[in-house]
Amino acid sequence: MIHGIPIQYFLIVSTIMFFVGVCGFIIRRNLITILMSVELILNAININFLVFNRYLFPHQLQGNFFALIVVAVAAAEASVAIALFINMYRRFNNIDVENISEMKY
Repeated sequence: MIHGIPIQYFLIVSTIMFFVGVCGFIIRRNLITILMSVELILNAININFLVFNRYLFPHQLQGNFFALIVVAVAAAEASVAIALFINMYRRFNNIDVENISEMKY
C-alpha cells in the first residue's frame, strides 16, 4: 500500500484513463481531441510505471525514469502534432480528420 491506498485503486484509475483515451481516439474526429486522447493513454501508462515501481521495487527509481522518458516523448509528440495542426488549419481552414484527405498520398 502507498500510504494506505491499495494498488487496485491506482490500477482502476489507470484502466479508466486508458480506455477513455482509446475511445476518444477511435470515436472523435477532431485532431486536437485525438491528441488529447493520446495524452490520456500516455498518462495511464505513466501511472502504471510509477505504481508498479513503488510496489515491486520501492527503493529503486526505474519506474520514475521510464515515466520521465514517456513525459519527454509526449511533449515532443505534442509539439510536433500541434505544429502540423496549425499548418493544416492554415491550408484547409479545418482540422477534422474526415475533411483532410489530401495528405494520404
